[in-house]
Amino acid sequence: MLGWFRKLLPREDRFFDLFERHSRTVVGGAEALEQLLQGKDIERWCQKIIDLEDEADHITAEVLLAVRRSFITPFDRGDIKDLIQSMDDAIDMMHKTVKTVKLFEKKEFDPLMQEMGGVIVAASRLVAEAIPLLSKVGTHTVRLNAIAEEVMRVESRADDLHEQGLKDLFQRHGRSDPMAYLIGSEIYGQLEKVVDRFEDVANEISGIVIENV
Repeated sequence: MLGWFRKLLPREDRFFDLFERHSRTVVGGAEALEQLLQGKDIERWCQKIIDLEDEADHITAEVLLAVRRSFITPFDRGDIKDLIQSMDDAIDMMHKTVKTVKLFEKKEFDPLMQEMGGVIVAASRLVAEAIPLLSKVGTHTVRLNAIAEEVMRVESRADDLHEQGLKDLFQRHGRSDPMAYLIGSEIYGQLEKVVDRFEDVANEISGIVIENV
């Protein structure tokens, strides 16, 4: 009877399947955002991010449901919820960037914005590499810690690009076109926040490593 009952419960490895699915949506969103910032097929890439954000929301809901239904989880329930939520926050922020682009009908993007798009892709791929390794934390401790450090360096690069971008915007538009400066600074700020969310994911991963090794 007990064995039959346990078969009805979510498998422990299902969490890792869901984490990996979510990480793929995040990478897809980051790659679409990078393409969007090239200023071509903007509507297409905006819709791609919207669709992926919706898919990510559904996966997050599955994870939270599995946490409530599972007797056994691969690590602390709070850590599971915080990890998936931090990943979801990253693609949510990409969606907010899309809303700003659509609201102001933005068609062209500064080179530094485009470079930030590349930084976002790099951060997303680092997270996607780390997620499968969590299934065997003890075996992959060194690489997981290295990935977290790489994400921190990527985040620092995004900070530099954000600061330089705002300076360039002000020099070009600060006095002559305040609206252009306002819109540009909003986009720079949102791109920086996307990378900040990846830093949050890296911090969650580091915390899981510390607690489970």
